[in-house]
Amino acid sequence: MEGKALLFKRFAGLDSIDIEVKHRTADEFVNTVVNIADTFGGINLEDFKAPECFEIEKALKLRCSIPIFHVDQHGTAIVTAAGMINALDIQGKKIEEAKIVCMGAGAAAIACMKLLIKCGALREKIYMLDRKGVIHTRRGDINEYKQRFANNTDQRTRLDVVTKADVFVGVSGPNVLSAQDVELMASNPIIFACSNPDPEIKPELAHSVRDDLIIATGRSDYPNQVNNVLCFPFIFRGALDVRAAEINDAMKVAAVHAIREIAKLPVPESVLKASGAESLIFGKGYIIPKPMDPRLLKHVAGAVARAAVATGAAQIDLPDNYTA
Repeated sequence: MEGKALLFKRFAGLDSIDIEVKHRTADEFVNTVVNIADTFGGINLEDFKAPECFEIEKALKLRCSIPIFHVDQHGTAIVTAAGMINALDIQGKKIEEAKIVCMGAGAAAIACMKLLIKCGALREKIYMLDRKGVIHTRRGDINEYKQRFANNTDQRTRLDVVTKADVFVGVSGPNVLSAQDVELMASNPIIFACSNPDPEIKPELAHSVRDDLIIATGRSDYPNQVNNVLCFPFIFRGALDVRAAEINDAMKVAAVHAIREIAKLPVPESVLKASGAESLIFGKGYIIPKPMDPRLLKHVAGAVARAAVATGAAQIDLPDNYTA
């Protein structure tokens, strides 16, 4: 977490400190955070599993007057949504028509699907899987958070739902998507295999069976890295610049669109040098900006700050000459 503090400073000019809290219950942790919250401009939560993470964040938002942000949920979701919308555009697909398979049903998976819905995806076209298979309306063994993604379907297995799927999002574990699965997907498919360090399917294997796909992973040694450093420093910078009391859905969606639009712009020479690439052009191999892109600060923080003002989350107005 000291490394995360360094990223806040390096990318967004924000001072932060790692605070480790030992607790026996979620309520005990929440009380500790509430008691120290007024010392800080915002609090970034890390390393909480589902479903406790949802209850902890909800309680802190109710009891604190500063932004509370669980990066494992929302950071992953924002970058995933930004890359996904760009990939859909490149593949000639509409988000509201896309059949989406989500392998995994934890904090990141649920946050990703919730944000994709905010960006236009249809809940009934999302098929979420956990260790027991498809989450459907006739299962009685799922918590309230999974229940929100229970699909009214007779399909039960990964093979069932991946057939003719436009999108696969993996936030689960290594090597759970097979070459056969990829072959069964719709034309021009999109795969986000985000398990780290080993993705749900290696890009080499996916490309060996399909030449019409876009694939992203969480790794820096493959194209299209889904990395939440693309958003969390700048989300907080924008929120703090206007003394926002929260980070709401409108601010998250604003970050999504700011990030995805940067990928369409000509890439500065400094970014090419830092990434070791001769060229980066918006397309199948470049759907998300690189973390070292200096434009992220201005574009993302600015979009978040403006969304905070527009939705009443801000406690001060933006100056006319505002630059992050």
